[in-house]
Amino acid sequence: MEKATKPRTIQAVGITLEIINYLHEHDSARITEIADELGRSKGTIHCHLATLLEKEHVVKKGDAYQLSLRYLELGEGVKKHLGIYDVVTDELADLAEQSDELVQFATEEHGRAVYLYKDGGERAVQTASSIGKREYLHCISLGKVILAHYPRERVKGIIDRHGLPEYTSQTITSRDELFEELETIRERGYAFDDEEKIEGLRCVAAPVMAGENEVLGAVSISGPSSRMTGERYREELPNMVTRSANVIEINAKFS
Repeated sequence: MEKATKPRTIQAVGITLEIINYLHEHDSARITEIADELGRSKGTIHCHLATLLEKEHVVKKGDAYQLSLRYLELGEGVKKHLGIYDVVTDELADLAEQSDELVQFATEEHGRAVYLYKDGGERAVQTASSIGKREYLHCISLGKVILAHYPRERVKGIIDRHGLPEYTSQTITSRDELFEELETIRERGYAFDDEEKIEGLRCVAAPVMAGENEVLGAVSISGPSSRMTGERYREELPNMVTRSANVIEINAKFS
């Protein structure tokens, strides 16, 4: 049996995407700064930025470049492709009011969780999560509840690609332990994050399914560990996220 070969890639496109990602992470930057960080010549970076500027994907302010508002248009288009974005926003607004905590919706792409929407009640904590941000799946409730409904081989592939980095003493860093956790989540129907990504923060999440084996994403509630305790953490909040996930599933069938 022949080994699968990777398709050819275009180096110039890769460099352009590296520049776009760098500008996204740093807001704005000069040619020298980008070249030094990416290990490219200033001439190469200048040519790529000139192309991006001509195509209106960046703007230049003085000597610095930053991403243009074109990405707002692109982002809105991507959200529409999801098909259930309006349903998610309506339901999470209700969930935020009901729970008075931070609520979020995420899906999986390229082996990581991508936040698509967040809302919060008056007591909601402020976290580093933002729309479009990508997170490892194994250390957050949103990610674990998605992984729990993936075939074992797919989960192994994600681990092979991204690993199981440790964030706190509670983070799962063992494959065997993660698979045991995923089996429990699958049986229970929802997942907990007991300070596994951020110390002092607990979360609970439920999957949004499009069928028995297809996961559209997941809904979560997050809050400080001082409030996420006892029956509220183990029963009340899981019931809330499960109910919201079910509402999204039902409405998604008719959207």
